[in-house]
This record gives sequence, structure tokens and C-alpha cells, in this order.
Amino acid sequence: MQTEAKPERHPFRTHDAALEAVAAKVLAGERLGFDDGLALYRSPDVLAVGWLANHVRERMHGDVTYFNVNRHINPTNVCVASCRLCAFGRKKGDAAGYTMALEEAWETAASGYSEAVTEFHIVGGLHPDLPFEYFLDLVRGLKQRFPKVHIKAFTMVEVAFLARRAKLTIEQTLERMREAGVDSMPGGGAEIFAPHVRSVICDHKIDGQEWLDTARLAHKKGFRSNATMLYGHIESDADRVDHMLRLREVQEETGGFQTFIPLAFHPENTALDHLPVTTGLTDIRQIAVSRLLLDNFAHIKAYWQMMTPKIAQIALRFGADDLDGTVIEEKIYHDAGAKTPQGMTRKELCRLITEAGRVPVERDTLYHAVTRTEDSFLIAV
Repeated sequence: MQTEAKPERHPFRTHDAALEAVAAKVLAGERLGFDDGLALYRSPDVLAVGWLANHVRERMHGDVTYFNVNRHINPTNVCVASCRLCAFGRKKGDAAGYTMALEEAWETAASGYSEAVTEFHIVGGLHPDLPFEYFLDLVRGLKQRFPKVHIKAFTMVEVAFLARRAKLTIEQTLERMREAGVDSMPGGGAEIFAPHVRSVICDHKIDGQEWLDTARLAHKKGFRSNATMLYGHIESDADRVDHMLRLREVQEETGGFQTFIPLAFHPENTALDHLPVTTGLTDIRQIAVSRLLLDNFAHIKAYWQMMTPKIAQIALRFGADDLDGTVIEEKIYHDAGAKTPQGMTRKELCRLITEAGRVPVERDTLYHAVTRTEDSFLIAV
């Protein structure tokens, strides 16, 4: 007599009843809602949350983990804003302020690594005097000198500020950026969209809705961009969930976000330096919740410069599939006290990924695989 085959059970286990309900949705491929996001943050079973995120990550990417060879350029730290979260910006006339001449910025791009970079990542302060043409000339000069390098430049906050300074619409500003050679846009300045939080940490910036509207328009003009969230300051779990669901809504409409990057707040040297730094547990939970809520984002990045290479390694088992890049010189978070290296070699990044049991894949900005030879690279479209 044949016995009836038992239905296959999934290996997920938890003692958290609220998480069981969320897990049922995740394993069925169903979209999570606001209350599900809160349950993920509040669950005491962080390993089970990580298991779910890893399940989704491996369903999407297998063991692949991406990184790129990039170069950060911060042309100025002079800024009209006085954000309490920032240790980078300086007022006009401050002895610690700087503004690169164009030749200096181009030399900065060329210095450092002997390997050819595939990306220049350009962000800076909201300078009260630099004209829009300075930034366009910066990009034009980079394109002339490094025609094969992808230029990822100017956050939504910078675009809105430059548009206002140049008396242009956002659309006109984006068009001129495209003509100058900007290829895609970074995701900074999003911070937390909740108005009651934003009014405390960055009330001098555009509000959350303006950030989202600018991103939406940029995507419709053909730009791909990243998206970020700054966590670990005065925001609540509900504020984080709201932030990610609003990003998910725009992504549903445009499909223009490439990567979500949770950014851990570094309070040192800021007006919020009385706050504690995030713990490793907070960091890896945030990666996991990001992967589970943002089901229409292809990639979740563990930004090693902020969360340390060690925590970033663990994050590769909690939902992250990207470690960012070689960077070389990162100013914004190191001014806020980050103790991580200023840059990392391709070999070091590959070692971190391999030790985590993942397969390193070098990418360009648009996630095309890069194949290296001794002195050049080929991009597989």
C-alpha cells in the first residue's frame, strides 16, 4: 500500500507569530505592505528576517555579488544649506571650505588608480556662487578626457538647486545635463521623506515630495538613478517603511531606480553628535527589510564605506547583492567620522565577496558585466 506523499515544507522557522504571517507572503511571492514592514523591524528574530531576505536575494541573483571600479569626485564642500545631519558642508568664507578649479577636478579624476575606472561619481555642496555652467563644463571636460567612463552626477537636491540658480525648469536643467554628458544620477539627498523628521535634520533641502518628483521627471527624461535612505538618527520604524514604500511607488511608475542604498547615519562632527552610531544588528536588519519591501528594485547595496567591510560581508547573506566600488577617496561620510578605508582595490573587494560565499562580478554603472584584460576592459551588454 502506497503512502500519500507529504507536501514539501519550506525550511523557514521562527517563534515570532507576526513574522510567520509575513513569511507566508514572501514565500508565495506576494507584495508586503506597511504593517508587514513594521513587523520586520520589530521582530526579535533577526536571523529569520535575514533568512527571508536572503531567500529573495538568491531567487533574484543566485550567488552573484556586484562591485565596480569607480572614482568619487566632490568638486566643492561650500554649501548654502545648514543640515544638522551633515559634517561635509562649509559656509562660504570658511577656512575649511574648498572649491576645485576645473583643471583640478579633472586632475583628481585622473589621479590615483592605475586601473581604468568605469564610473565617475560626482556630488558636492550647494555653492551659492558657482554657476550651472561650471558643473556642465566639469562634465564636458571629463567626457572629453575620459570618453568611455560613465558619469553619474548630481543628486535630486543639486538638480533642484541648480535649476533655481539658473532660472530654469527641472526639465530644462536635466536636458542640459544630458547634453553635457551626464549619463545617470546618484541617489543622495533623499534622507527620510517624513516631513517631521526632515524639518529637524535637513530643513534647508527640498522636501521629500520634491525629491520624488525630481526623480520621477529624471527617469522620464531617460536617466537612471539610485535611491537612498539615511537611517539611524531620529526617525521611527514607521518613517523608514513610509520612505521605502514611497520609493516603491515611483519605481512602479517609472522603473528608473537601479539600486537602493540604505545609508547608516554617522553623527560625529554633526549637530546631532549626541546620537549613538548604528549597531551591526541595525545595519543588517535594514538591508534585509529593504530587500523584502522593495520588490521592484533589482539591487540592494551594502555600502561598505559606511557600514564597514565586515558588516557589508554579512549583509551579503541578509539581502544585499552589491558592495559598491573601489571609490578611492570618499569625503562626505569620512568627514562625519567614518573609520573605513578611503578606497579599496578590486582584489580586496573580490576577497570580501568570495569569503562570504558569493561570486564577485565586476559591473559598470548600469549593471553590465565588465571583463578585464591587462590594460583595458570590455563591457558585456
